[in-house]
Amino acid sequence: MYLCLIIIILCIFSAYWTYMSGPRWKKGKDGKDFSALAAANPMSSSVAELQSSLKRSNLVATLSSRGGDAVLGVNPQQATLLYRAAFGRAVDNAGAEEQWFQLGAEEVFYLYHALKCISVSTESANVKKQMSDGELWDHLCSASESFPEMYKAYSHLRSKNWVVRSGMQYGTDFVAYRHHPALVHSEFAVVVVPEGEEFGGRRGRRLKVWSDLLCALRASGSVAKTLLVLTVSSSSVVCELRASSSVVCELRSLDCLDQLVVHERTITRWIAQQCREQRREQRVREEANKEEQGHTRETLVLNYWGVMLGFTVLSSLLVYKLRS
Repeated sequence: MYLCLIIIILCIFSAYWTYMSGPRWKKGKDGKDFSALAAANPMSSSVAELQSSLKRSNLVATLSSRGGDAVLGVNPQQATLLYRAAFGRAVDNAGAEEQWFQLGAEEVFYLYHALKCISVSTESANVKKQMSDGELWDHLCSASESFPEMYKAYSHLRSKNWVVRSGMQYGTDFVAYRHHPALVHSEFAVVVVPEGEEFGGRRGRRLKVWSDLLCALRASGSVAKTLLVLTVSSSSVVCELRASSSVVCELRSLDCLDQLVVHERTITRWIAQQCREQRREQRVREEANKEEQGHTRETLVLNYWGVMLGFTVLSSLLVYKLRS
């Protein structure tokens, strides 16, 4: 009995949060939310300021020996800019003069390739070697087979000024914030679905079964997030290398990144009772609007005849005065 009651309460809670409209802003000590602060400091401005500062400093991020993570040393001012733009995570043992940030694979390549504000190097036997575009792409793809579609989804959202963080704790690939995570709760739970022969065995694995989709939908709804499915596919399976020859697009080649396209789909639950209530409310609003329009029309008609009557009386008095 108690188990059934708990399940019912969880379902009601999930449905309520899933259908909440608008972002859920956090509040300060004064009880006011941070929406005004976010509007005064748009994320696009923070990213542009960070890009300009990093470019001037010619900073180099160092890749870790395993995986695609990297560390970047910055001064205190740049550390503040990285925090405001929501890139990376500060390392606890950072010093006062130089602070270190740990960047994820998608963040590293976005700062390097999209914003073009840092360089990347590897360190072997205390010897640093700066990497080219192709070498970095190949290294990140080797570290994670799904990096091409994950980076494409990440850059797609970041280019639209969404803050993108790992969604591992929610069972998704990413979570998307409207602004800085300190100001607002994440709004979307993001699942990346690759489609196309170029993705090999990864194609068609995710959300293929109805039960998987239902689980993802319930999980995202229970944490007050909308499920956002990003389908990554190739706009053309053929990459033109020369005028006389063509080959199938290889995801291990950086040239094929521009051919990947992202399709957005938000998935929400349909609740019959809520739809009935919405229709009832809509019908009441329509009747109220019709009544208000009818009242306005009657008022206009009365005003029209009042003006005509007044004009007629004034005309009669004027004619009478002229004759007399």
